[in-house]
Amino acid sequence: MRTLDRYLGRTVIAAAVTVTVALVAAFTFFAFLDELNDVGKGGYTVLGALQFVLLRMPALTYQLFPIAALIGALLGLGTLVANGEMVAIRAAGVSLGRTIVAVMKSALLLMVAAMLIGEFVAPRTEQFARNFRSLALSDQIALRTRNGFWARDGNSFINIRTVLPGDRVENIYIYEFDDHSNLRVSTYAKSAQYRDKQWLLFDIKQTTFEDDEIHVRRIARAAWESLLRPELIGMVVIDPNNLSMWDLTNYVRYLHQNSQNAQRYVQALWTKMVYPLATGAMVFLAVPLVFASARMSTVGGRIVVGSLVGITFHIVNQAAGHLGVVFDLSPVISVLGPTLVIVLGGILLLRRVT
Repeated sequence: MRTLDRYLGRTVIAAAVTVTVALVAAFTFFAFLDELNDVGKGGYTVLGALQFVLLRMPALTYQLFPIAALIGALLGLGTLVANGEMVAIRAAGVSLGRTIVAVMKSALLLMVAAMLIGEFVAPRTEQFARNFRSLALSDQIALRTRNGFWARDGNSFINIRTVLPGDRVENIYIYEFDDHSNLRVSTYAKSAQYRDKQWLLFDIKQTTFEDDEIHVRRIARAAWESLLRPELIGMVVIDPNNLSMWDLTNYVRYLHQNSQNAQRYVQALWTKMVYPLATGAMVFLAVPLVFASARMSTVGGRIVVGSLVGITFHIVNQAAGHLGVVFDLSPVISVLGPTLVIVLGGILLLRRVT
């Protein structure tokens, strides 16, 4: 049986890896073409665009893993069926259940690979890619940390704790230094909005340092001239789904300690924990699909079916996550729901095979 497990495992994993490489290459190529629209802005070159899309490949690989696993399993198992090998395996007394166990062992390896990429590789390369692109497109230095968004604008350093939709930010700290690196003005604004090519700061507390004196004043509203643009913030601020579970856990704790809404990041944390399971669910679904559907007798048919199911799952999974945040649903329901539907669908299809 170990020989059978290894053979089925090699077949499924080899097909899944091949499909993953093909999908990532195709999506990376189209992403590169899209990046060419920004070539020439600032110091952004063709080589810079190429470096950016290459750095984003691990994150793209992680996102495509469930789809690639499904298509790969369909192709691998479908080839065994087409060659009559699966018939020989069943004739040798190997039950369908035992076959599924052997296939799921390979699925476990794919799940581990997805988790490792999503936890240790993709978050770091994604952050580096965003920082690299923002620096190439602008003379400003910007980065994201667990304490918010940081940027440099001339002799000023800016820290934005919360980025909101609609070109709005909250909890802004501006530190202005002189040419000798001495702090001259420290400004805090409760909120700000970008209007008419400038920032409007609200509820401001400003501290000025002059020789041996410190002056504090409060301002209800003021315009702030800065080269910092909302686009630059969007370049660097990473989607929570691209953060590691460790970073998400720490950030959720930080938000709770500061009495801020952490729903979006809690949702992302659950998504991160459950997403590798989707890879296993897709491989499980491939088994009854191969045996139950005569329309997948060709390679093209398997690719079409796998692509349709995979894309549908991806769309539903993304929609469920957003709806969970909007309607404040339990992450267990919104995140686990699509994966459980896939597993249930596989179980129902298995009844047709047996």
